[in-house]
Amino acid sequence: MSKVLVSDDAGSVRVSEAALVQLVDGAVAAVEGARLRKRRRLSLELADGRARAAIEISAAYGNVLHETARAVQEQVAGVFTCVCGFEVDAVDVAVVELTR
Repeated sequence: MSKVLVSDDAGSVRVSEAALVQLVDGAVAAVEGARLRKRRRLSLELADGRARAAIEISAAYGNVLHETARAVQEQVAGVFTCVCGFEVDAVDVAVVELTR
């Protein structure tokens, strides 16, 4: 299944869910000590030029969790804004695992 990024008289642009997951994975990996869970719950809602995401991450033991989660929110929002051209309503992050 793919998500429509743009649709107008000139045609449409679609991105596969796998490609969107790769974008989110890269954004999360850009934050030191954070990883998208291998058995992840990832919810992406894209509609009318707006985006909302809910993701589960692993965080390195010893990191300040709210700072790590906030950095992940900023990275993921940045990807949707810069790469996909979406306004971001929210990025909900759940830290569900600590790693060493």
